[in-house]
Amino acid sequence: MAASELPTEAPVRRERSPGIKLAIAVVIAVALMVPLLMVYGLLWDRQQQAETAQAAIGQGWGGQQTIAGPVIVIPYRATETTTVNENGRDVTRSVDTIRNLYLSPQTNEAAVVIKPEKRRKAIYETVVYESQVTGSAAFVLPADIARYGVTREALMLDRAEVRLGVSDARGLVDGNSVAVNGTALALQPGKGLLSTGNSGTFAFVDWSAAAPLTVDYKIGVRGLGDFRLIPRGVDTRWTVKSSWPNPSFGGDFLPASRKVGSDGFTATYAIPNLALGQAQVLTGDLSPPNATNYGGGGPGYAEAAMVEAAASGNGEASGGTAKAVAISLIEPVDLYSQVDRSIKYGFLFIGFTFVAFLMFDIIAGARVAAAEYLLTGVALVLFFVLLLAFAEVIGFTFAYLLAAGAIIGLLAAYSAAVLKSWKRARFLAAMLIGLYALLYVLLNLEAYSLLIGAVLMFVALAGVMYMTRNIDWGGVGKKGENPAIA
Repeated sequence: MAASELPTEAPVRRERSPGIKLAIAVVIAVALMVPLLMVYGLLWDRQQQAETAQAAIGQGWGGQQTIAGPVIVIPYRATETTTVNENGRDVTRSVDTIRNLYLSPQTNEAAVVIKPEKRRKAIYETVVYESQVTGSAAFVLPADIARYGVTREALMLDRAEVRLGVSDARGLVDGNSVAVNGTALALQPGKGLLSTGNSGTFAFVDWSAAAPLTVDYKIGVRGLGDFRLIPRGVDTRWTVKSSWPNPSFGGDFLPASRKVGSDGFTATYAIPNLALGQAQVLTGDLSPPNATNYGGGGPGYAEAAMVEAAASGNGEASGGTAKAVAISLIEPVDLYSQVDRSIKYGFLFIGFTFVAFLMFDIIAGARVAAAEYLLTGVALVLFFVLLLAFAEVIGFTFAYLLAAGAIIGLLAAYSAAVLKSWKRARFLAAMLIGLYALLYVLLNLEAYSLLIGAVLMFVALAGVMYMTRNIDWGGVGKKGENPAIA
């Protein structure tokens, strides 16, 4: 037979070394961090849309509410002295002006009832509330009023006002009332307190007799987000009740006692003015509380209130910064924070799955191509997109089960073809089931999630190091000599 007639051998595909295979898997795993970060961007966008929907609900219902008072505001005559330069000479002038004196109650006791309600807009849901504050405050004009820089004769007691601050007056409901010594007064709009953005309601009262006053008040407001109360007085005592079973207490003061159960909560507050650090009589009103003290309200709330107070032009926010208590009606599970935390463990799923493929490749002889690593990684990233999409509609738990089941089924069928064995595919599916189950546990054990995750990583690394202890990472075709196969 002629040499030209001899059969030609097919070219033999060169086997990559285990080190090259490891490098390819690592490069693809790192590259998959890019779509994982894109999922973060998608999560942020959906969360912004949810907050926009909540704000739209608040437009017609009422926003975050802060209630302050009652406070009696008494105008008084004062003389301002200014020095100006005229023709090179300093000239002193005195101008008569009218300022306000802010008198806090001697005692202020109130019962607060918060009625929660869920509202929906499209697929988004939020918790709104209607609160009812019923209280009684006792006022006494101090006999030593002169020590505050105001003489008794300068007070215009016939023009006194009882003011109640409400941060978002749109939320005021019917049935609000104020009575002084048993006599009902007509409430007027506006003239609130600076601590609530100069918003609220007030009533005129003639206090010419300067006798002790008892102010009985009832204020009902609808709101969204935090519900805040600003204590004013020598002794402030509140009792807050609600049927919401998941409250969050914050602000400058925590409840003196509280009881939380499945049927709601009850919290009591007892705040003396020594804790407030505020005098009973102020010649300037309090500015809004610091936003950094509160975690559940809208961002920038206090700063916006300060800007509004400054824009009012009365320049009387000189009594210091108000302190407040905050009560939030939080959802037991915030699906966006749950999805956010689950994405942070995405590298674990990619890493463990790629390690399993790599072990089948370099130890068991199942050849896994770079494209197969990539497609598997994309499926793992897709889990988080499915989780977010379904969670907005059916809730986090059911969405988690549905998304995990879909991805596990997809990868089990795909790995059976890639690894040429249903037995290996079942192993990979069992590993993924364990990972998804473990992730769900980590999401619900926030305090110990780092510890459990760190131990899991250590155990996995130790197992991989043991199985690959005899592999020649720079060699080719030595799988048969590897004792780890047995």
